[in-house]
Amino acid sequence: MSEANSEFLDYTSLDESDPVDIMIPHDLAGSRIDHALVMLFPGYSRSRLQQWIKDGAVKLNGQLTVPKEKVWTGDQVSLVVPEEIDLEAIIAQPIDLNIVHEDDDIIVLNKPAGLVVHPGNGNWSNTLQNGLLYYDEQLKMVPRCGIVHRLDKETNGLMVVAKNLPTHQDLVQQLQARTVKRHYWACVQGMLTMPGQVEAPISRHPTQRTKMAVVATGKEALTYYDILERLPCHTLVECHLATGRTHQIRVHMQFIGHPLAGDPVYGGKLPRYDEHTIAALKQLNRQALQAFRLGLIHPRTKEYCEWSIPLAEDLLGLVEVLRHSHYE
Repeated sequence: MSEANSEFLDYTSLDESDPVDIMIPHDLAGSRIDHALVMLFPGYSRSRLQQWIKDGAVKLNGQLTVPKEKVWTGDQVSLVVPEEIDLEAIIAQPIDLNIVHEDDDIIVLNKPAGLVVHPGNGNWSNTLQNGLLYYDEQLKMVPRCGIVHRLDKETNGLMVVAKNLPTHQDLVQQLQARTVKRHYWACVQGMLTMPGQVEAPISRHPTQRTKMAVVATGKEALTYYDILERLPCHTLVECHLATGRTHQIRVHMQFIGHPLAGDPVYGGKLPRYDEHTIAALKQLNRQALQAFRLGLIHPRTKEYCEWSIPLAEDLLGLVEVLRHSHYE
């Protein structure tokens, strides 16, 4: 945990008029305050934070400040979220949420395959974010209704949602500090003989902009994997993310020659399986990937918490077929 979270914050009654006090960590010393706030509150754009500074919503060591002012280790920043965030609130829509755990600060839920996490190009409604706003309208005061990480549309599994700003900041910093533990079950093509890791930078594909790829100039990415079961034509693995790049597991497993079964983007040309295997993969109609375990340090109690879920029925059905699959 960084210095910004070294003290307990009392946020039992936080609303738009309550300040959120943050201590500048060592790694942001010497930064402009607007840049520092972007790092501390990644859910808000730099332009919005700059405007809030100009409007007097941000104080540095108790004084009004300007966007270009430098901050140093131990400086105290106070942010009051203006009510204007309501103007950009997304539409609340009733969506079934499979909630695994909820308390005053976090929601842990099991996202189903097929549900987009937040609105974007081509998906402006019926997303998890729309459903969260319907479930709890107070989430409109938190960036992206508390969503601090995401799963691909066709990946099911556990996600954590922050219910207030201090929790949001805490969880973002935990993700950056890699204290959030995310474990995935995956079924990959081919036979892996021993556990290992993939450390290869990821960025946008140089020519296919809707895809990610291992690129020398990309962002650091590290995935660990253990073997759970060897099948005739596939391997069941447990993947542990050390970083959280877009499509990381899918890209890394493709990179080592073992793409995820059923992956329509990174799976490549389907091997010549028997007809039952091909039918099962078509029926799955998604990549064989599930976020089955999630662990984190609770933002309020500072105790480590962990949740897990059983494998989804469609993935269990696929495994049963793959246990008897063969190449033609």
